[in-house]
Amino acid sequence: MNSKQINPGIWPKTRKFFNDVHLWLGLISGLVLLVVCFTGTVYVYHNEIREMGAPHLYHVKASAATAKLPLDEVLEKVIKQLPGELTAVQVPHDPKRTLQLSIREQNDNSRGGTTYFVNPYTAEILGTSKDPNRANEWLRTMFSLHRWLMLDRIEKPLIGELPNRTLGSYITGAATILFTLGVLTGIVIWVPRKVKNWKQGLKVKLGGSWKRTNHDLHNTLAFYSAIILFIMGVTGPFWSFPWYREGLQKSLGTYQEAPAGGRPGGRSEKSANDSPQAPLLSLNAYLAEADKHLPYPGDYRINLPRPGAAEISLTKSKVGFFAPAAADRITLQTSDAGLKTLDLFSEKPFNERVSSSIKALHMGDVYGGFSKIIYFISCLIATSLPITGTLIWINKMKKKKPGTKPQSPKKGNTETAPDNQPTWHRVARVQ
Repeated sequence: MNSKQINPGIWPKTRKFFNDVHLWLGLISGLVLLVVCFTGTVYVYHNEIREMGAPHLYHVKASAATAKLPLDEVLEKVIKQLPGELTAVQVPHDPKRTLQLSIREQNDNSRGGTTYFVNPYTAEILGTSKDPNRANEWLRTMFSLHRWLMLDRIEKPLIGELPNRTLGSYITGAATILFTLGVLTGIVIWVPRKVKNWKQGLKVKLGGSWKRTNHDLHNTLAFYSAIILFIMGVTGPFWSFPWYREGLQKSLGTYQEAPAGGRPGGRSEKSANDSPQAPLLSLNAYLAEADKHLPYPGDYRINLPRPGAAEISLTKSKVGFFAPAAADRITLQTSDAGLKTLDLFSEKPFNERVSSSIKALHMGDVYGGFSKIIYFISCLIATSLPITGTLIWINKMKKKKPGTKPQSPKKGNTETAPDNQPTWHRVARVQ
């Protein structure tokens, strides 16, 4: 008897605490999240948008009877026209797509250098990544908003000696952490007190008042997308805070000290074990050998070694609507294309697969076009949450004004405002 009197009061108090936390998290971060989530929605399809802006760089017309030129022949024809060092070649599986050559020009400290797009049938250079492209410029603006709130475009530091890019990264990173906490608190306050009331929280009532519809849009859509929103939120600050990145890697058991001399995975200097007389074979020979160990349709990236290096590295990514973003890596001996190492993503431990997929998990291409659709919809929902949540909060504030009496529902009227719904249904105010 006593338990029946005490227990009913525990959940409402607990829920009110989480509700208040949820409210303040949203009020503090709502405006920043609106910008971050909208730009994130756009950026899910950044590759497709970029190609739409300059389709001639990515696609070629070719009949089924037309054969591609050997890769080495293409490189021989274009190498003299390139203004720098050729560091990598991307070979697509699709016969109607162009080759992409990565060129490192002198004094170029950018991460990827300049990309040259080449017709694989004629060896014609179609353009470069530096060519004017309105879609690309727009995407850069979206990315700047998403990562730094465009503070990176302001030269003079706004706070002391702190670079504006770092400041913007801190702001978006902090807002994303609050967003993740908002997702967790939102899930807690979504849970109904009675099991029989769960059904009401799984649907949006479009025929009721606008307040009820707005409330359901915030409550129900957030619930359906909660897992994806949580994944995006947890991975987001990875690029904002070194301590967060290190902590996430340590929690996954994959943390490694950064090697001296720059980013890992670049073209290393010639080592003592490298053969001084190890000329490259035909690149097609390396591709043929790689296909023996990776017998599936996919796009290749050949990372060209420095002169005299004893090995050459290739990565292969699967293609298709459900294709994972992760690539398999194979290392071959330059002298005879013999297998040296084979690194299959599917055979890695789970924690290593997660750690190496942080970017794909955040951006949505972890499972190709299929996951992009899910992420795009989830990002749209995330963009709407600060708006619908703010409207819920404003409506609550209006009802709390002195001298305002709450309206009682008319007899027989089942369409009540959110305040007249069961306690469990008065959930998330703001994301």
